[in-house]
Amino acid sequence: MKKIRAAIVGYGNIGKYVLEALEAAPDFEVAGVVRRNPSEVPVELKEYKVVSKITELEKVDVAVLCTPTRSVESYAKEILSLGINTVDSYDIHGGIVALRRSLNAVAKAHNAVSVISAGWDPGSDSVVRALLEAMVPKGITYTNFGPGMSMGHTVAVKAIEGVKAALSMTIPTGTGIHRRMVYIEVKEGYDFAKVAAAIKADEYFAHDETHVMQVECVDNLLDMGHGVQLTRKGVSGKTQNQLIDFNMKINNPALTAQILVSVARASFKQQPGAYTMIELPVIDMLYGDKEDLIRRLV
Repeated sequence: MKKIRAAIVGYGNIGKYVLEALEAAPDFEVAGVVRRNPSEVPVELKEYKVVSKITELEKVDVAVLCTPTRSVESYAKEILSLGINTVDSYDIHGGIVALRRSLNAVAKAHNAVSVISAGWDPGSDSVVRALLEAMVPKGITYTNFGPGMSMGHTVAVKAIEGVKAALSMTIPTGTGIHRRMVYIEVKEGYDFAKVAAAIKADEYFAHDETHVMQVECVDNLLDMGHGVQLTRKGVSGKTQNQLIDFNMKINNPALTAQILVSVARASFKQQPGAYTMIELPVIDMLYGDKEDLIRRLV
């Protein structure tokens, strides 16, 4: 069996778990890791090639983008133009349609596939929401996150000028409404009030109740645990009062990483272009013979 050669682009929290997911997948092999400082090689990467540019790696089939959300588009366009598939966990919900449109043109022009927003929300939760709507066409779905650490929001806070270290916690208050609890260490010479105001004005936080607190050590608060509850109440056909719940408690970066690897597998079964997870057949994300999967899962 010819294995899929995957490159990890970015090696933070998600990148480390992507490495584990790739090592555990029987149909993948690690082509190498792309990071800003390739001279810094942690012990778990000693057997792999670590480079600063993806063009320094050989025979890459797919790039798993583990970069901050706001840099996904530029990385994806560069890599797709090389004819290499990309997958990412872009998580700004309001920007997904525009990103899909942008990457779709590049992917088609270079005979490649891009799967975008493939985390757990957006991502696997998007698939669940679509299924819930198919089951209950009329009604309302509430998505309640947490309590737990939001990686995307935390990265966004760290990018704010004056922030030395940060943690953003998501606290559900019910019916899809959330409170953002942001803990930061402030760099010397910066005013906390001004830094806090900049955080609250950021697109990640502007639409939610956000509290920013200064702490001495963010590391003392870190916990990768997270979760979500999806609830849909509505009508099937003409029958009222259908109520469906989906609930999970997870390690945030580990689940994101596994989903990225699963959609990387699915990317090779699609025509050139850009896709979100709700556009992919679920069976394409699974390893194994299709008839065996149908026999076991249907």
